[in-house]
Amino acid sequence: MSFQAYLDNVEAKTGKSASALQSIAIDKGLADESGLAPGVKPGAIIDWLKRDFDLGHGHAMSIVAYFKGKRS
Repeated sequence: MSFQAYLDNVEAKTGKSASALQSIAIDKGLADESGLAPGVKPGAIIDWLKRDFDLGHGHAMSIVAYFKGKRS
């Protein structure tokens, strides 16, 4: 599965794009414009996405990668 397919599946499941999820994460203090917020580990993002959006580990990891700047 391509990276874009992961992002498309996340949006289909949550109704939110990767950029919308990043905005929510910024509001929660989990991320900033350049990636993860200082001191925040990827596991915190993964736990939040699993808990609040019922994402699986692989799809949550794709969002972490997106936050860190991966775009393709």
